[in-house]
Amino acid sequence: MSLLHNSNIDRRQFLTKTSLGLGSLALSSLLDPGNLLANIGGSNSAGLGKLPLVPKAKRVIYLFQSGGPSQMELFDYKPLLNERFGQELPASIRAGQRLTGMTSSQNSFPLAGSVFDFAQYGQSGAWVSELMPHTAKIVDELCFVKSMHTEAINHDPAITFFQTGSQLSGRPSMGSWVSYGLGSDNKNLPEFCVLLSRGKNGGQPLYAKLWGSGFLPSLHQGVQFRSGKDPVLYLNNPNGLSNKSRRRMLDALKDLHEIKYDRVMDPEINSRISQYEMAYRMQSSVPETMDISKEPDYIYDMYGPDSRKPGTFAANCLLARRLAEKDVKFIQLYHQGWDQHGNLPRDIQIMSKSVDQAGAALVMDLKQRGLLEDTLVVWGGEFGRTNYSQGKLTVDNYGRDHHPRCFTMWMAGGGVKKGVTYGETCEFGYNIVKDPVHVHDFQATMLHLMGVDHEKLIFKHQGRRFRLTDVSGHVVHDIIS
Repeated sequence: MSLLHNSNIDRRQFLTKTSLGLGSLALSSLLDPGNLLANIGGSNSAGLGKLPLVPKAKRVIYLFQSGGPSQMELFDYKPLLNERFGQELPASIRAGQRLTGMTSSQNSFPLAGSVFDFAQYGQSGAWVSELMPHTAKIVDELCFVKSMHTEAINHDPAITFFQTGSQLSGRPSMGSWVSYGLGSDNKNLPEFCVLLSRGKNGGQPLYAKLWGSGFLPSLHQGVQFRSGKDPVLYLNNPNGLSNKSRRRMLDALKDLHEIKYDRVMDPEINSRISQYEMAYRMQSSVPETMDISKEPDYIYDMYGPDSRKPGTFAANCLLARRLAEKDVKFIQLYHQGWDQHGNLPRDIQIMSKSVDQAGAALVMDLKQRGLLEDTLVVWGGEFGRTNYSQGKLTVDNYGRDHHPRCFTMWMAGGGVKKGVTYGETCEFGYNIVKDPVHVHDFQATMLHLMGVDHEKLIFKHQGRRFRLTDVSGHVVHDIIS
C-alpha cells in the first residue's frame, strides 16, 4: 500500500517519510563524509563540504599542561623581579585587576623572581629556563606566544574555556569541532583521541566534558585511550563471544535501530550505529596502534626512560606520534600537576622534568618522519602565574597564584613560523604590552591552519548558530608561515 493510501499516516508523517531520500543523504555526510563527498566531487570533510582555505596542517597534537605552568620559571625571563625581590607589586601595575580568593585577602604582594637561571638559545635567541634543557635545543623549531590571555581565573572554567570556547559546560570541545568540520582520514580509528597523564603531585581534576561533543552528534566526542590491557573500555568482546557472533549481533542491532529511526527520525540513533561500527573496527586497529613494544631503543632513548612506562606523559607523546602516523585528526594529551601555589621551586622541577624531554622528542620525531610540516603541535596550560608570591616568600621558596592576564604557549609545525617569539609582557611580567592573543584568537588561528574559517564552522542548536570562537576571535596571521 502506498503512503498516500495508508490511513494511519497523517500529513506530517507523509512529509517526513517522503523526505527520507534527502535525509539519508544528509545523514550519510555525517556517518561517512569521505564516501559521500567523493561521489559528488567534494573534499573529505563533514560539516564544511569543500574547505574554504588551503590547509597547512592535517592534524593537531595538543599537549595541554593542566594547572597553569609558571611562565616566569619557564619561558618569560624577567630579571627585574630578581632585582626587586621582596618589594611590593606597584599598584600602577596591578591596576585593581581581579584576584582569586586565595590571595585577595593578602596584605602584601611581594615580587618573586625565579630562582632558576635563563639563557638564550638557537639562532632565534629565545629565552629558556634551565628547567627545560631539551626544549632549549629545539627553539628554532618553535613559535613562542608570550602574550596569551583569558578571562577565566579559576581552573575548571579556564580549562573549559580553552577546550570548548565557553566557560560554561555543555559546548563541544575543539577536537569535536575539528571532527565535525573535517571528518576522518582513517576509518579504523576515531578522529579525536584523548590521552591522560599525571605528575607526581596529582593535579586538578579533569572531566570528560573537556573532550565531549556537546550538542554536536555524539560520534564526534573524544575517545579516551587508557594505559593497561584495555586501552578503550568495553571494546573487546565478552568471554565466549566470537568476532563472527559480534558481527551478526551488530547487523541485527543496526536493523533494529533503523526501524526505530524510521519512527522517530532521531539522528543520534544513526550516530550510535556509527559508533558501534567504529568500535568493531577498533578491535583490531587499537591494539596495533597502542603496542609500542616494537619501537626501537633509540626512540625510547629519545623520549626518555618514562616512555617505557605506560600512562606517563612520555609514553603518551610516543603514542601521539603513532596516532599521527595513522592520520588521526585531533590528538589531545592532558598532563596534570602544574598548580604550584606553594613550594613552587621544588615542584616545578618535578613537573618540568616529566615533560621536557618527551615534548622536545615528539617535535623532532615528527620532523624526522616528515610529519611535522603538516602536524600542528601545541604546548600550554589554561592560564599563567602571578609575579608576586602567594603566602610566605623566602629566598628559596615561594608560590604563585593564578594569573589570566598573560602567559606563554608554544607551537611547532603545521604552518606556524619557526624560531620566532610573538607578543611581549611588561618588565614585571604582569601585563601584555605588545600583540595580545586571546583564547578565541588561538582557536581561530588553529582552525585557519587546518583550512577552516572559524566564522563558517557553525552548528545550529536551539535556534542559535554556535561556533567554537563564539562571536569573537581573530586569526594571528603574523605567526603563520
